[in-house]
Amino acid sequence: MSRFVSYSPPRIATDVAMQRGQEFLAHMDSRRSVRMFSGDDVPREMIEIAVATANTAPSGAHQQPWTFVATNDQVVRHSIRVAAEIEETENYEGGRLPPAWRAALEPLGTDSDKSYLEVVPWIVVVFAQKSTPMPDGSLRKNYYVNESVGIACGLFIASLHTMGLATLTHTPNPMGFLNEILDRPSTERPYILFPIGYPAADCTVPDLTRKPLADALLEVPSPS
Repeated sequence: MSRFVSYSPPRIATDVAMQRGQEFLAHMDSRRSVRMFSGDDVPREMIEIAVATANTAPSGAHQQPWTFVATNDQVVRHSIRVAAEIEETENYEGGRLPPAWRAALEPLGTDSDKSYLEVVPWIVVVFAQKSTPMPDGSLRKNYYVNESVGIACGLFIASLHTMGLATLTHTPNPMGFLNEILDRPSTERPYILFPIGYPAADCTVPDLTRKPLADALLEVPSPS
């Protein structure tokens, strides 16, 4: 039987709400994906806060089909780097990436070198739970897994940025080696690998622009 509780958040005055929204927009517009990291320590509590924030995400049927696996262990980070570079070498130097994909990546300057995976103090790998083992030994099928985990990852990124941390949505393809290294079951699949740390003092990022609001937002019917 469904159980409901009262939900009555305070109504925010429109001018205050818009100011908050503009401040959040400016804050998030300053976020960039980073591949040049400092090795400076990041407290475990900051990772916990970011994961707790991600855990507030809406999900299909409230199944919360995600697992965040964090490591600051040097041996584990080295193993992840080695395995990732094997796959990425095949992608970049071995010709596994089709020409159109390589052309799309060219402005980002990416290559098979993933040495930053050993520079960052933390790696967090998000796994999507295709199904979830239940106490009675059965498997519960999860619904809207990609959508749910994607939203959680977005909140995770926002939380990291709010705490002054940088990250990158790294998705080596294929990613199955992460199940083995991090001892995750076959009911989970790697979704995104997040290297996490502070930007290096000499950090640079590609000179990119975001698409204008007019291209991202359409109103139906169009305002006159």
